[in-house]
Amino acid sequence: MREPTVFERIVAGELPCNKVLENEQFLAFHDINPKAPIHILIIPKKHVKNFQEVDPSIMGAMTSFIHEVASHLGLDKTGYRLITNNGENGGQEVPHLHFHLLGGAKLSWGHFTDADPKGNL
Repeated sequence: MREPTVFERIVAGELPCNKVLENEQFLAFHDINPKAPIHILIIPKKHVKNFQEVDPSIMGAMTSFIHEVASHLGLDKTGYRLITNNGENGGQEVPHLHFHLLGGAKLSWGHFTDADPKGNL
């Protein structure tokens, strides 16, 4: 049996989080290591390992929830970046589907500087 992820422990109330919004299916909370002035993690409460394994029927409801979070924070008017990392090479650190919602400033695109494009030829 696998150990619960940190996100499962947050959903279960075993670990605290700085909650932004929540409903029966999803939870949005502040990232503890923000990469932008506003950096929110949005997760399904039910464990899904990653985007590749998510049932597409969940994504419709998750999209509506992400819209609600963006509106709640005023990012729907100013703009934001939405990212999900999938698997080891995609940079996924927690094996639980999650989206990063970043905003609150004009965001640069410099985080790919450590990637080696020649390694993928």
